[in-house]
Amino acid sequence: MVYYRLTVNVKLILTIVYMSILTPQKIVKYASEAALRKSEYSTSKVLVLSFLAGAYIAMGSLLAIIVGYGFPGFAAENPAVVKLLMGATFPVGLILVVIAGGELFTGNTAYFVPNVMSGRQGWSVMVRNWGLVWMGNFMGALFFAYFMVHLTNILSYDIWAEGVKSVATAKVSNPFYVTFLKGVGANWLVCLAMWLGMSSKSTTGKIFGIWWPVMTFVTIGYEHSIANMFFIPIAMFGGADISIMQLFGSNLLPATLGNIVGGAIFVGLLYWYVYDDRKKS
Repeated sequence: MVYYRLTVNVKLILTIVYMSILTPQKIVKYASEAALRKSEYSTSKVLVLSFLAGAYIAMGSLLAIIVGYGFPGFAAENPAVVKLLMGATFPVGLILVVIAGGELFTGNTAYFVPNVMSGRQGWSVMVRNWGLVWMGNFMGALFFAYFMVHLTNILSYDIWAEGVKSVATAKVSNPFYVTFLKGVGANWLVCLAMWLGMSSKSTTGKIFGIWWPVMTFVTIGYEHSIANMFFIPIAMFGGADISIMQLFGSNLLPATLGNIVGGAIFVGLLYWYVYDDRKKS
């Protein structure tokens, strides 16, 4: 009798879990419908929502620095711990974007592709959104970095000041193709996180779905252009020997291009091809 009740309870739980998530095909449809809604936003609404998203990603980035570099002695003998701690805390930014609301460039690289490829939206609509959101994200990240971190001296303690400088210096020191490829990997995982977040109908499910892929890309060390809009400027505000040319030419440009490929092709395009029944013949 106990075994029978246990079996029934397990089946009930599995049924509830299955009913609370969207199938991959439905996720593509959900993303396409979201892209249609986004295209109706006014310019001011897009900029405000993207400003917020840039600030939220900066919040997660700040938390990652404080926690990741907060145990210098232990981390010196266990270098993977810094990456793991940063990866474990950074996802709060994307969680805020998805649940509280925001327009994030990296996530939007995948949203519009199914509609564009099936002819429901034009290329100009997608490019307009990407451009506005990228700029809004930059403004939000820069605002948070300067006013909420630099002026408040939150990272003035040596271990954090040196930590953020080492992160930023490393990000502008790679060859163009390396940063580009790291950008591909980052947004492949970020857009999968968005996909998993959309798959769940519960707040808890969304958080878990988002957390794992984002934790993975940060721990690996891939390049997320919007996060770098915080990491590099905050180091520059603190005196890091990094020029504006390096900020854009050595990181944001290749990272952004890589992010576009990772999200638009490896998520948006491939899942459209597999699951969207409105494909052009």
